[in-house]
Amino acid sequence: MKTLAPILLMAGWILGVSCKEPDSDAFTTQLPPNVVIILTDDQGWGDLSHSGNTNLSTPNIDHLATQGVSFDRFYVQPVCSPTRAELLTGRYHLRSGVYGTSSGEERLDLDEVTLADVFKAAGYATGAFGKWHSGMQYPYHPNGRGFDEFYGFCSGHWGDYFSPMLEHNGQLVKGNGFLVDDLTERAMGFIEQNQNQPFLLFLPLNTPHSPMQVPDRWWDKFQDKDLTLTLPLKKGEEITFTKAALAMCENIDWNVGRLVKKIDELNLSENTIIIYLSDNGPNSFRWNGGMKGRKGSTDEGGVRTPFFIQWKGTLSAGKEISQIAGSIDLLPTLVDLTGITPLSTKPLDGKSLAPLILEDDQTWEDRIIFNHWNGNTSVRTQNFRLDKDGSLFYMVSDPSQIKAVNEKYPTVTQQLLAAKTAWEEDMEMEREEGERPFLLGHPDAVYTQLPARDGIPHGNIQRSNRFPNDSYFTDWTSTTDSITWNVEVLGEGEYLVEAYYTCTDVDVGAEVLLEIGTSSLEFRIEHPHDPPIRGMENDRVERQESYVKDFKPMTLGTIKLSQGRTSVTMKALHIPGNQVMDLRLLLFTKNQ
Repeated sequence: MKTLAPILLMAGWILGVSCKEPDSDAFTTQLPPNVVIILTDDQGWGDLSHSGNTNLSTPNIDHLATQGVSFDRFYVQPVCSPTRAELLTGRYHLRSGVYGTSSGEERLDLDEVTLADVFKAAGYATGAFGKWHSGMQYPYHPNGRGFDEFYGFCSGHWGDYFSPMLEHNGQLVKGNGFLVDDLTERAMGFIEQNQNQPFLLFLPLNTPHSPMQVPDRWWDKFQDKDLTLTLPLKKGEEITFTKAALAMCENIDWNVGRLVKKIDELNLSENTIIIYLSDNGPNSFRWNGGMKGRKGSTDEGGVRTPFFIQWKGTLSAGKEISQIAGSIDLLPTLVDLTGITPLSTKPLDGKSLAPLILEDDQTWEDRIIFNHWNGNTSVRTQNFRLDKDGSLFYMVSDPSQIKAVNEKYPTVTQQLLAAKTAWEEDMEMEREEGERPFLLGHPDAVYTQLPARDGIPHGNIQRSNRFPNDSYFTDWTSTTDSITWNVEVLGEGEYLVEAYYTCTDVDVGAEVLLEIGTSSLEFRIEHPHDPPIRGMENDRVERQESYVKDFKPMTLGTIKLSQGRTSVTMKALHIPGNQVMDLRLLLFTKNQ
């Protein structure tokens, strides 16, 4: 293992500190280490062969563990956006305004400093490719949170994984092939483009989150496979869903292999920190090491994730760390490893894991990590978990949380109950009351999306699905119906407005009014666009989320916006057919 000297040298480069060059022709200036963070979506701790799952093979991900450092007990939050908030800020998600996964509750408060902000300020090129899920409208958008480059989607989930509509730095584009493969290609291009300067790459992949879509190459292996590890019948495992999830995980592994190979080919492996983790527990009941709980649960199985960190030539290969750690630790750890100066003046909840990673810190003190979702809080120490109901479990001998030990450890029980109460009170004090409008027309943004996800339907109008993240509005059948968005206009000026819509031949000719504050425009739907509902043809199991359609942009006209709080309202003036249209989103483009 290398000493800390190279890290201090890198810190000097970042901070502009003069480092006298040694009298040696062999001396070469080494750039600060690159950072690659791979975050998967709904992949459980048990969804790797490294964890002992014989149902699948993940050699490339396993290799990150055997060639790097692995944490045996690493904790995230039970669902997507809270974990992302903690990874980006080093602070518990409730402090940063993240209370949910849609309807604006996934947005990270604008006064929070992100990991990308820190690295960008230190001279790093920054790129994110995949599922953002921390806000859509700029400056909640990744381009407003420190990432120079973004390709992917900002929503909580996506309804199509094969060449779907995505965005590139705010501009809507069409994807290229299977989404995880596409995101990885873009990430490799970013690495190649920035190989001669330090870079931060965030790769938040969208699988194995549903819908359960995966190319035949991966599905064919599992479709008729007899799984060796399954749950008892009473546990409710859906075997076909499990097979689809495992196929998606093997596709992730293939893409991790491609990414690491690219880093090796560019001779960057000894100057690149690679981190691998998931955002929560598995999205179904399947083998997960016997742990209790799944995604959405604050029990062990809902919040424990793999966590591997590789830095060839610097970190000891195959080292395993038993101390508990969590997503709140990522930012302070990377700041410490790279020598970057932190920007935030807010206190962090996480702590640097560098002493454990670089050394064998014998003075590391026990700590408490809190897991929270949907009003439920559990508390984890090195040896115990206090669950949401106040039951205490000794996790060393009872990782499945079968037998409560409150009576055996009354002092521990009271201490953790008190810590839980204090933490919940602290989080409640952090919460800011009042509505947060969706932001429209930030001066630094060319494009602003107002998707159906963020709108409110009135009258007969319905969402295409009860899960709003990838939904659209339909059943717009009356002139008394309307759709509204509560917004704050940040940049005065003129904006071109487009609607992504579908409309049958019979319904062409509807006349619609768009009102924003004191400005308005009227438009008529002139052309039919009636693609079929799809998605089911690529689903390996029936989905719960909305099916999708190929929505087409229709220019509505130009509207002048004034700064301030207002509402965006759409209502029909005349409906010659059965309904107005199905609406996926409004896109505002600032006139330059």
